[in-house]
Amino acid sequence: MDGPKKPTQRNASFGATVKAVFWSFFGVRKKSDYESDAQHLNPVHVIIAGIIGAIIFITTLLLIVKSVVAK
Repeated sequence: MDGPKKPTQRNASFGATVKAVFWSFFGVRKKSDYESDAQHLNPVHVIIAGIIGAIIFITTLLLIVKSVVAK
């Protein structure tokens, strides 16, 4: 039988999380970086960074469309 599992240490900074989410938007991640992220990133930080990234992405697209349509 396995003993009790030790909780995973989630000690990555919010900046490291933002960086990981930024690169994931492009789909560019090394497998080793992905595995490291899975062990160290805080899931709450990932969700917050993902929402912020999506808002920035949508806002950028809207601004581009408005500028193109206005011309």
